[in-house]
Amino acid sequence: MPTKITLIVDNPADPAAYEVRYAEIRTLAAQLPGLRRVESAKVWPKEDGTPTPAYRTLDLYFDGYDDASAAVATPAGGEFFQRLVGSGTPFTGLFSDIE
Repeated sequence: MPTKITLIVDNPADPAAYEVRYAEIRTLAAQLPGLRRVESAKVWPKEDGTPTPAYRTLDLYFDGYDDASAAVATPAGGEFFQRLVGSGTPFTGLFSDIE
């Protein structure tokens, strides 16, 4: 069954600085072995301009759970997650079956 890894990124303390780091993170994500598709999104603020609980989402699509798990265990996966964690902005990661 197709699987995706969804990363939900909290609001960064400095959005402009985060965007510079995010460009690197996005590039590293595209290098994960077995990756079929990447979907990156920036979350809209609320109508009154205040931030929502999330700033960005990043969806990484794979043929199945085993492929996704193997990808994150590679050196490319390690570098990707090291940069993501190193950004200093908290995030939530989810593995999901695509129905």
